[in-house]
Amino acid sequence: MRAAVVAGLGSWLPPRVVTNDELTAKLDTTDEWIRSRIGVATRHVVEPGMATSDLSVEAARRALRSAGVPGAGAVILATTTPDRPCPATAPEIASRLGLIDVPAFDIAAVCTGFVYGLGVGAGLITAGIVDSLIMIGGDAYSTILNPQDRTTSVIFGDGAGAVVLRAGAPDEPGALGPFDLGSDGELSDLITVPAGGSRQRSSRDIVPHGDKFFQMEGREVFANAVARMSAASRNAIKRQGWVASDVDRVIAHQANTRILDAVSAELGVPRDKFISNITDVGNTSAASIPLALAHGVRSGELEAGQKVLLTAFGGGLTWGATSLVWPELSLSE
Repeated sequence: MRAAVVAGLGSWLPPRVVTNDELTAKLDTTDEWIRSRIGVATRHVVEPGMATSDLSVEAARRALRSAGVPGAGAVILATTTPDRPCPATAPEIASRLGLIDVPAFDIAAVCTGFVYGLGVGAGLITAGIVDSLIMIGGDAYSTILNPQDRTTSVIFGDGAGAVVLRAGAPDEPGALGPFDLGSDGELSDLITVPAGGSRQRSSRDIVPHGDKFFQMEGREVFANAVARMSAASRNAIKRQGWVASDVDRVIAHQANTRILDAVSAELGVPRDKFISNITDVGNTSAASIPLALAHGVRSGELEAGQKVLLTAFGGGLTWGATSLVWPELSLSE
């Protein structure tokens, strides 16, 4: 039997750092409110002219160096902020990596995109379609935020993270375990950018200025995020043959610290087992989980042999979870 095995890890953040003080000088909010309600102190944002592909290419290059391989058989990009509405961004990333004639495509599942992408990538490998691939989560969320909206502009940051997956055995370290994925399209309006798609364009109506930007119903999103991530995590753990006490580390989507606290309580997994970098980078959407993985390796919190749970929730609504025993690997900076 073939399994998809994590063989390399890379991450990259744009150099520009925006502090809470910089935002509070323009918005009706405070550093204390942002820290206490969301848990963010700083976030990285792209410079003018920089796009999701730029972040993703650098993260993918580092993942390839981490894996010690020159290339891979496919490229998958999870993103909400593609360089252009058409075509997909992944083929350009593949080209810039020197990967010619390989399949490359985008996945749109907002903050769940990386976990969805891992599931799709695992399917490609276990089916024998490819022997390896690069799975990237990359977003330049600052490009779709309303700078006047204090409820969203303080939450998000930009960045990209990537893993190299290769074919291997189900019982070796790094092998992805069973997945639990789901969606609820009846609640699609809770997390949305209303304008820019075929529905809005076909109506030919004048677009309200705010509809061009990201919008979120925070209270409803909070409740759904906690419930869905917790349920998916329980299912993924059970399918792996683990119980909650077996889990050594949880890498959950870095939505905000209160959601992480609530998921910890729901799962019965101590909060100190949750690796978090939201204070320094904010909510980076599809890049959230791979960036947190890289943070865990750098900090020493994530070590080879640990049983790791990955779980995420995002627009769609979408959610998902999987697990693995963390392999021995190093980062390439």
